[in-house]
Amino acid sequence: MSPLPATLQAAELRERLADPGAPRMLDVRTPAEFAAVHIPGSYNVPLDTLREHRTELGAHLDEVVLVCRTGNRAAQAERALAESGMTNLHILSGGIAAWEAAGAPLNHGRSRWDLERQVRLAAGTLVLIGVIGGLVVPGMVWLAAAVGAGLAVAALTDTCLMGTLLAKLPFNRAPACDVADIVTLLRDRRPT
Repeated sequence: MSPLPATLQAAELRERLADPGAPRMLDVRTPAEFAAVHIPGSYNVPLDTLREHRTELGAHLDEVVLVCRTGNRAAQAERALAESGMTNLHILSGGIAAWEAAGAPLNHGRSRWDLERQVRLAAGTLVLIGVIGGLVVPGMVWLAAAVGAGLAVAALTDTCLMGTLLAKLPFNRAPACDVADIVTLLRDRRPT
């Protein structure tokens, strides 16, 4: 069993960000979630992009704090970066939600639904369609069963296929996240 990743509480991270050698913050939420609200100074590298380019990104990173809404996607990002050899990785405990609850500064943009809320809406709607549709077409009840099974697997594996699919929708992908631009920013803004 691998060791648990290091976590930082919001207050600890705020103190660390005041230091000249502050860690880099990578926000692994979707570009739309990042555009809606993010920690000043953080870089948006969506989880799928990070997984695909982890070696390239890791070459320009020293100490990293991974951020998402609540910590789940940040933990997945931590595993991906650790697999590529990075060791100085931290996760913001409780994510943006904990950061905001601590009264820490945030940059706000156009409000959008976070990915977890979108999953709840999609799953709930599909279950409702399956149950109500099952009154007319008996086989439709299996839609509700399939969604329930998918949610159970998501909880057991700490992954979410529905969230992964929703993240690919245009609503969640714009504005685009360009890896070359991120690498340039990371390379040019090395901590002192």
